[in-house]
Amino acid sequence: METDINVLQSPLGKNQIVALAEDLVIKNHAINELIDLTFHHQEQVAFRAAWILENIYISYQEKFLTAAVYFLDQFAAQDNLSCRRHFGKILALMTSRKASSTAKEIIENHKTDQIVETVFSWLIDDKVPVAIKSHCLNILANFNVKHPWIKEELLATMDFLIHKESIAFYAKVKQIRRQLK
Repeated sequence: METDINVLQSPLGKNQIVALAEDLVIKNHAINELIDLTFHHQEQVAFRAAWILENIYISYQEKFLTAAVYFLDQFAAQDNLSCRRHFGKILALMTSRKASSTAKEIIENHKTDQIVETVFSWLIDDKVPVAIKSHCLNILANFNVKHPWIKEELLATMDFLIHKESIAFYAKVKQIRRQLK
């Protein structure tokens, strides 16, 4: 992936990211290596790697799922806010009701306590942008099936945050409350 780091050092548009995702899948690059790049010391390289990773999940899910356990194991360590947005979206998709049976099985068989704790910490962190928090709400609501205790804690957390966040957050909270009923 060393040559790919050079590509990731320059600004890239959506079409280029989609093309890179396809190229990595066609060339059968290890998804674990791409996940490792999302922790690169250059924030923009990490961000672009995470963006590609999200596109691989969306367009080449079977390929992504070969590294899903590694992704879940690394999830809590992600501290780059730009990468967290992509990590959050991937996990929200993996845990959704519409997720593939393979993704659901991986989530069901994985020890997710630390992930849930991490997502709650992102949700209450004032430095975390609302787009990430929106994914956090989805993830936690989706994990409520596996961890029934989440419902009460999530409702209390949303009540606490509702007055601190934006109108977009408020709209997402309404949607999550409906989901939890």
